[in-house]
Amino acid sequence: MRCTNKARLIAFGILISLSLTACKGSVGFAFDPDSAAGTFNIRSKPEKPEVRSFASDICVCDDDFESMSLSIDEAEAGGLFDATSRETVYAKNVHQKMNPASLTKVMTAYIALKYGHLEDTLTASSNVLITESGAQLLGIKEGDKMTLDQALHALLMYSANDAGVLIAEYLSGSVEKFAAVMNDEALKIGATNTHFTNPHGLTDEEHYTTAYDLYLMFNAAMQFEEFRRIINSTEYKSEYRDREGNPKKIEISTTNAYLKGDQNAPDGVNVIGGKTGTTKAAKSCLILLSNGPNDHTYISVILGSTDHDSLYRNMTTLLTDI
Repeated sequence: MRCTNKARLIAFGILISLSLTACKGSVGFAFDPDSAAGTFNIRSKPEKPEVRSFASDICVCDDDFESMSLSIDEAEAGGLFDATSRETVYAKNVHQKMNPASLTKVMTAYIALKYGHLEDTLTASSNVLITESGAQLLGIKEGDKMTLDQALHALLMYSANDAGVLIAEYLSGSVEKFAAVMNDEALKIGATNTHFTNPHGLTDEEHYTTAYDLYLMFNAAMQFEEFRRIINSTEYKSEYRDREGNPKKIEISTTNAYLKGDQNAPDGVNVIGGKTGTTKAAKSCLILLSNGPNDHTYISVILGSTDHDSLYRNMTTLLTDI
């Protein structure tokens, strides 16, 4: 049988009352962000948070649930969560700790939107220079200035790792302090099998999460209209300034093959948006928000797929169960 909500399942913290409603084209999400404005500069390590309990309005799954009609053998883990009926439709290794690659950036964006201000100007330090081979970069240089809104577009649409460093230092002063905030915020939403060491997802043995925890993070981030708008965008053009005040153009496209039209979702399924991620260690990863023909809204996750092609085969297979 399906893994469904358990109203009496209580984790380590205090029971919270949450509501989740959804309709086609419009989603209500289950976490109270406390304040979308918040304090934008998190320069001191926050106190250890209470771990909130799972609530009856969240899809809860104790064990794997693999439908006899589904097979995602080319992926190490995957999950399909019905955000409308609050059911886990499919789960494979959803609590297995894995490297999430750039799906990490969902959590980075969530914290930025919770504590930051979109119109704020961010100034790049020398730390935006990332030399890891194959790392996706916007090309931000020391002294460059852009708004948080511009940085979030680069982070979520283009998966720019240098934008992740820029955001982390803006909020917390350093990547290390920001990672501590990420871990505290993860605990607050119930993501207890997660440990982050950076804001972008480049490979680190101590940087891991699970498919289920990513569902919780994505569900939390979806509270913010700006997040939903960016992940649904296919192209973005803007202009920021270098250290001398000269203009530098941003012209980027989404990395999401469904939005680009390179991949087709099953009939009746509308992919709203999501986040891609790829590294050698993590392989190919993807998290999506979709609307189904039954007017239900779904969050789906694939981790550790063999390559780009198998990633979309696996995800399309998951979406056929909507």
